[in-house]
Amino acid sequence: MTSPQQSPRQPSPWLVFPAIFAAVLLAHLPLLRLPYYWDEAGYYIPAAYDFFRTGSLIPFSTLSNAHPPLPSLYLALWWKIFTFAPWVTRVAICALSSVALLAVYRLSIVTTRKPKVACATVALTALYPVWFAQSSLAHADMFAAAATLWALALFFEQRIWIAAVCFSLAALAKETSIVTPLALAAWQIGMLVKSRPGPSTNPTSPRSHLTKAGILLLPIVPLACWYLYHWHRTGFVFGNPEYLRYNATATLTPLRVLVAFGHRVLHITAHMNLFVPVLSMLACMMLPPVDDRKRISISDQLQFYFVILANLLFFSVLGGALLTRYLLPLYPLVLLVCVNTFYRRLRQWLYLVALSAVAFLVGLFINPPYRFAPEDNLAYRDVILLHEAAIQEIEVHYPDATVLSAWPATDELSKPELGYVTKPIQVATVDNFSLPQIEKAAQLTDPYTVGLVFSTKYDPPHLPLSLGRKNERLDTRFFDFHRDLPPDMIARRLGGKVVWRADRQGQWAAVLHFDRPQEAMATERDRVPFHYNQP
Repeated sequence: MTSPQQSPRQPSPWLVFPAIFAAVLLAHLPLLRLPYYWDEAGYYIPAAYDFFRTGSLIPFSTLSNAHPPLPSLYLALWWKIFTFAPWVTRVAICALSSVALLAVYRLSIVTTRKPKVACATVALTALYPVWFAQSSLAHADMFAAAATLWALALFFEQRIWIAAVCFSLAALAKETSIVTPLALAAWQIGMLVKSRPGPSTNPTSPRSHLTKAGILLLPIVPLACWYLYHWHRTGFVFGNPEYLRYNATATLTPLRVLVAFGHRVLHITAHMNLFVPVLSMLACMMLPPVDDRKRISISDQLQFYFVILANLLFFSVLGGALLTRYLLPLYPLVLLVCVNTFYRRLRQWLYLVALSAVAFLVGLFINPPYRFAPEDNLAYRDVILLHEAAIQEIEVHYPDATVLSAWPATDELSKPELGYVTKPIQVATVDNFSLPQIEKAAQLTDPYTVGLVFSTKYDPPHLPLSLGRKNERLDTRFFDFHRDLPPDMIARRLGGKVVWRADRQGQWAAVLHFDRPQEAMATERDRVPFHYNQP
């Protein structure tokens, strides 16, 4: 581990951060005015908006999932200074991503002492599709990544107390971030078992390892305090029972953990063209080192790998959805090892950096030949534009209708603060657009006369890497996989017709109309337009 005395001289953060922030903001400029998407709309924006309006740390306009409140505090501060609008939120997340990239730069400098390697690692991290997409989406994961990466950089500088503060902030941004300091504490305890007696000032002495392990366990305290407060206010420690079941108690079967771990390994080595730098690194390892170029120390590398493994195992056991953004702090570690290997083993190492950058740019715009969450690249923009267009069609032609739809469109229609409608539209709800749910919709007593149906996942036909029916059965059993019916079939089964449809790169949305009576349900309050600049 690099000591404070050995730490290389670094450019001032006041010079590096503005350059990073300007580049990130410019790259995301076309995305800044998009309304909110998926889990943004379902939890994080409503939770932050509740705090912004009332000061409540516990959201009430959506079910509380017991997520810590730091993201809500951060967003509410930006809205207070500027205004409540999607572009303010997205600029705030771009700034947070830039803080995280500055941490990547510092961590790279500390562990490699090579500014060129640090710059290349920052560039590849910023371009990696999962990171790029999350750099403008208001999920807790970028908050946690920024704090965790700063904690790691400070930890490898042996500034343990400040690292513990950053790990505490990470835990107060997202509770699952606690796995990283716990992994490093476990590593220190392992080193304690292996170490020999020596002076306590020696960084490898048993007492030093024990002290570091104790400090790294301190972030448990603020997280426990938050859960105690949440229990006091709601009666639930870990959020509503359905959330706990989906993300914890329903995931604890050996086969499910094994399948999830296989997915996680692919996420951290191959997903969204990450296989390009990873395979290039493996190929470079067959070459001899160039001159006296140094590797990242074995100790630092082993701690990287231990943190990565701990996170992969943790997110294979917990978390109902296999979302790649849960692994956001890990991607810079993988890319740092790859880039430093390029540098150490190949004189023309920048060619491999450029090749990886091109692969990531391709992954941003071209969807892979397998199912994935649209939030992993710019496919999320396609979803938003489809939903915007469909909702505009409803607002123009059926403004007083009750609309049959599924989440998140039900929130998009009924909550003007999400940016899709100017006044609430009544909704009738189904879980998705699979055959069982459409049959359920046929029995609903809600007097809906319009339907907004859409692809709930990226699932184009004839996927070459779908891994067959057996994999689909496992995904259905463990990860809520289902097949959406096409719009025309939904319309036939519900006695309606398709009046509007649009497709974008394997995803679709459609508006259906049903000839059935409906009572007027709009009120004068509902007709008051919503404006983002209203507090």
